[in-house]
Amino acid sequence: MSVSLSVPARLGAYYFAFFAYIGVLAPYFSLWLAGRGYDAREIALVLAMPQVARAFAPAAWGWIADHTGWQRGIVIFSAFTLLGGFACVYAARGVAELAALMLAMGVLTSGAMPLVESAALAATRARPGSYGPVRLWGSIGFILAVLGAGAWLDRHDVATILDILVLLVAVVCVTAFGVPRRAPHAGPAADARIGPVLARADVIAFFGACMCNAVAHGALYAFLSIHLEAAGYSKAAIGALWTLGSAAEIAVFVFLPQLMRRYSLRALLIASFACIALRFVLIGWAVDVLALLLFAILLHAATFGVFHAASLAAVHRIFSGRLEARGQALYSSLTYGVGGAAGTLIAGWTWDALGPGPTFTVSALAGVLGAALVAWKVRV
Repeated sequence: MSVSLSVPARLGAYYFAFFAYIGVLAPYFSLWLAGRGYDAREIALVLAMPQVARAFAPAAWGWIADHTGWQRGIVIFSAFTLLGGFACVYAARGVAELAALMLAMGVLTSGAMPLVESAALAATRARPGSYGPVRLWGSIGFILAVLGAGAWLDRHDVATILDILVLLVAVVCVTAFGVPRRAPHAGPAADARIGPVLARADVIAFFGACMCNAVAHGALYAFLSIHLEAAGYSKAAIGALWTLGSAAEIAVFVFLPQLMRRYSLRALLIASFACIALRFVLIGWAVDVLALLLFAILLHAATFGVFHAASLAAVHRIFSGRLEARGQALYSSLTYGVGGAAGTLIAGWTWDALGPGPTFTVSALAGVLGAALVAWKVRV
C-alpha cells in the first residue's frame, strides 16, 4: 500500500476502514447491549468507558509520538489491540466485566485517531480545506457500514453485531500500515512548553465549547437507535437515517475548501452550535414527524461535519511544532474523552429518570452554552 498509493490515499483508506467500524459500533452496539438485557444506565456505563479513557490516554500517546516519531507504530498497535479486545468481548460476563474491558481497550487504542488526524492535517497543510476530501472517505465507509448492517440486522439476530465488528476491525489493522511515518520534531525546548498555551482564556473557552459539543452528542450516540426503534422504525430505516446524516456530512467535506475560504473558524463554530440546539430539540420532541426528523438528521452536517473540521483547524493553529501531536491528543481527551463520557453518563441518567424528550433537551442546552463560549472569547 505504501509503495503504490499517495499519502492522502493511504489516509483515506484508513479513514474508510475505521469509520466503517464506527458505522456499526455507534448505531448498533447499543442494540446489542440491549439484546443482552442491559438497562439504559448500564448501556450508558459501558459506552462511556472508551470516553473515560480518552480523557487521559491520548495525551500520553501524543507525548510518545512527539518525542519518538512512532506515529505509525502507535496506530498499528492500536488497531491490533482493538481487534483482540473485541475478540475478548465474546467471553465477557456481566456489565462490570464488559465495562472494564471497554475501559482497557479505550486506554490502549485512543491514541490512534488524534495521530491520524495530525498526519492528515500535515499532509494537506499546503492547501487549506483539502483535509475535507481526505476525511470524507471516513463518511463513505460509515454510510456503507450503517446501511449494510441495518439491512443485515433486519434478517439476522442482533447478536451478530459483534461478528461484524471483529471483521471490520481486522480491515482497520490492514490499513493502519498505510499511515505515514513521521520523524520526531527537533524544535527548541521552549517550543515544547504547552502550559502557557493552555493558560490562555481563549484556549480555555475553546476547549470548553468543544466539550459542550461532545456532551450534546452523548445522548445521540448512546440512545438514538433505541429512541427510533421505540418510535416504530425498523433497523433498516434506522440505518438509513444514520446514513442520511453521514451523507450530509460528506457534502460538507466536499465543499469544505470553499467554506473555509469564505467564513472564519469562529463563525463556523458558532453556526454549528446553533444547529445543535435546534437539532436535538427536534429529535427529542418530534421523532414521530418524519419531515422534522429528516431535517434534524441532516443537521449532522453542521453539528459534526462543520464543527469537526473547524475545531481541528483551530487546534492546528493553536498548537504547532513539537506541540502538534499533544494538541490533537488534548483536543481528543477533553472533547471526546471528558465531554463524551459526561454526555453519555448524563444521558443514561436522564433517559431513565425523565425520558427521551428531556434528555435531548439537555443536549440542546449544551449547544447553547457552546455557542456562548465561542462568541465570548474564541478568535480563530
